[in-house]
Amino acid sequence: MKKTVSLVMAAIVLVIVSNAQSVNDGIKFINYQKTKSAVDVFSKNYNSNSKDPEAIYWYGQALIANDDYVAAKAVYQKALQDGVNDPWIWIGAGHVEMLQGGDLNSAKQKFEQAITATTGTKGKNKGKADPAILTAIGRANADGGSKFGDPNYGIEKLRLAGELDKTSSNIYIYMGICYRKLGGEMGGEAVKAFNEAGIRDPKNPVGFHQIGQIYSSQNNVELMNEFFGKAIVADIDYPPVYLDWFRYYQNRDVNIAKDYIEKYVTIADKDCKTDYFYTDYLFRAGKYQESLDKTKAMDAGDCKSFVMLPILYAYNYDRLGDSVQAKSYLEKFFATAPIDKIEPSHYELAVKVYSKFPGSEMVAASFLQKAIDNDTSKVNKMMYMKEAADMFGKAQMYNEQVKWLNQYNTLKGTMGEYDYYVITNAAYSGMDYVNTMQYAQKYIADFYDKPQGYSFNIRAARALDTTTNPGILVEALLYNNTYLAKDTAKNNKSIASNYYTIMIHYADKMKDYSTALEYCNKFLEIYPEDPEMLGIKKQLETLVNKAKPTSK
Repeated sequence: MKKTVSLVMAAIVLVIVSNAQSVNDGIKFINYQKTKSAVDVFSKNYNSNSKDPEAIYWYGQALIANDDYVAAKAVYQKALQDGVNDPWIWIGAGHVEMLQGGDLNSAKQKFEQAITATTGTKGKNKGKADPAILTAIGRANADGGSKFGDPNYGIEKLRLAGELDKTSSNIYIYMGICYRKLGGEMGGEAVKAFNEAGIRDPKNPVGFHQIGQIYSSQNNVELMNEFFGKAIVADIDYPPVYLDWFRYYQNRDVNIAKDYIEKYVTIADKDCKTDYFYTDYLFRAGKYQESLDKTKAMDAGDCKSFVMLPILYAYNYDRLGDSVQAKSYLEKFFATAPIDKIEPSHYELAVKVYSKFPGSEMVAASFLQKAIDNDTSKVNKMMYMKEAADMFGKAQMYNEQVKWLNQYNTLKGTMGEYDYYVITNAAYSGMDYVNTMQYAQKYIADFYDKPQGYSFNIRAARALDTTTNPGILVEALLYNNTYLAKDTAKNNKSIASNYYTIMIHYADKMKDYSTALEYCNKFLEIYPEDPEMLGIKKQLETLVNKAKPTSK
């Protein structure tokens, strides 16, 4: 009897150990972005333990990692309907809710409910939350793009988890990702968190990889390679680092990129994502027809509904000269792709393609506005604004160009001479002469030793110098002469020309012959023997004398 009981207990222990091992394997697959393998592991675990909260939670997480939010939501809803009303399920449901753009406060309520339910009430754990629950909450807020979740809230929970659990490296990986989502000055805090993950587990490559990504975004190749290399030392079969190396070099050196994508394909899951990246490589290598054929093969198989398929079509049709097809697939892509799947290069392609269709510029601009709204990087935002401005400039939609240039310059915070030139020229080309003068005068104030600001100021003033704006051109010309007077040997001709124009203004428009004579004399100070001006002077003197009152 004792032997039978021992065998039963051994079997139970074996099942528990086996399940724990499979969960650890599945989590590793998620961290390694081997989402197909993760789904396989967790679906089996779920089918064997369909009432176990953690089994349900991790199956849903695998589905989320595989971008199948609808299926993940269904798994958590089924659990609740089946009576598995557990903190793990609440966290999973809140996680999906955030990723689907739901109410953030509603998700947080679920998270807080989970914390309360798992906080110890007696013994050494009294008043202490469950670190695994806190970590799952932090993980949920780390997931998705910058517009999803509350990274500050996630960091708060992960700090508590890190104080309670002194060994888990994933806590600090999720914390670092939350800091990255905050953007701006938080890159340093992200690096600290990822470094702590590496200290806790030197065999976990994810933190090193994340640091490498930060340096990659800064185009710091030396440090990028250093930390990507550390990730490989931690585990040579960690696929994402090879993928990021490929993505870094894909537009810089396609031969180097080829080595990395081939390594990635060898060790990554064989799924639609793997096919997508290899097909993208074929495009980058200039093998457009081969890439298009591969795209069609994906479309004809299991990857028909793969969200990135339309962008592959768009890229290849654009390079093969079929702009109509490229535009069609771009429309499909932007209509269906989650915002966190859209990359800067996709918006660049949209601008390029839509610019070929007169009247489509506003649609392309709407894509760029979405990019600006959903990107935390100041550099990327400025790039999108500049692309929009350039697009509208080429389309001769100058008022729109000025709007985007204003956004660009405001975000940039400073304006160089070229910035002034471009926006002033755009305003003038759009016949917005009031703004042209405003920009020109700022141009002059910051670059008083450059002639272009004065030139724009004069040209706009000339356009505005009507019966309702008399004399505005005179002010601009005199302003210009203060600049020209710094080098009279070089600029006397221009100075004299300005005096001539002012003289004509007072003589013909204002009938102020006395002031006209003053500027005639200023001209003659430069060219005293000019026969035309000497003749005009005599005429003006006669008109001035006639205007004088006669004495009785």
